Amino acid sequence: MPEQATPLLLVIAGPAGSGKSTLCDRLVADQIGFSRIITTTTREPRPGEVNGRHYHFFTSAEFDAKIAAGEFLEWAHVHGNRRYGTLASSVLNPLSRGQSLVVNLDVQGVASLREATARYPLLKRSLAAVFILVEHELLVERIRERGHDGEEEIARRMATAEAEIVEAPKFRYQINSGSRDEDYTALLTIIEQARRGLAAAN
Repeated sequence: MPEQATPLLLVIAGPAGSGKSTLCDRLVADQIGFSRIITTTTREPRPGEVNGRHYHFFTSAEFDAKIAAGEFLEWAHVHGNRRYGTLASSVLNPLSRGQSLVVNLDVQGVASLREATARYPLLKRSLAAVFILVEHELLVERIRERGHDGEEEIARRMATAEAEIVEAPKFRYQINSGSRDEDYTALLTIIEQARRGLAAAN
């Protein structure tokens, strides 16, 4: 199988409401060789979220211990005092077994992951980063539809989105968001392109 020979680390970035999580979930559910990386956070679980499935929910003390032990590939403060991070073991161990992975990160996380490729050749070979571009009005509509953010929070998220969109040119792959099906079809095309690139490089 191609994913066994050249595992792919597919990183999907974009503003809140861009559909990152939906794309990740669908890619894994379609059973085409991808597993989702479970990232970590210090924020409280939202209704319906399960520890170890949606995130690893750590206390601040637990998160600090992981940082001190050098266990993160990347971590950052996001939305105030909340912290998010990706454990090295959650990425490098599966990749070394030939398992392709998918994860959604913010642009800070992707930048840190790119820096980590200097230390981990396997990470450098496998990384393919995708940014989802969404028109302003559509993004506001999607955030409102989620139903758990007030107007003040929506305004803050939109300000963050504007800063993130500036980083889009740094991504080799981009998706101009449309319907869920259109975005997923575009993602599958990107995966094919990335796999061809990995096969040529290896």
